[in-house]
Amino acid sequence: MRVRVDGSFLVEIERFDLRFTCEDCSFHVRARDACAHAWPDALHRQAPDIPPGEGADVVFCKEFELA
Repeated sequence: MRVRVDGSFLVEIERFDLRFTCEDCSFHVRARDACAHAWPDALHRQAPDIPPGEGADVVFCKEFELA
């Protein structure tokens, strides 16, 4: 799922302390720095530091489980 980075999304990340990247997922194998299910993870890594209005998207993994 893709979500457009905008001001309200950035506020929600801060307000709710949202976690949604591989590094926070219980399926992330730190020793291999990879997904336990071998999913490609390039689009799910650390959240982009992009100002709103620049047309960036955040891509959510369908198997994310909070660690």
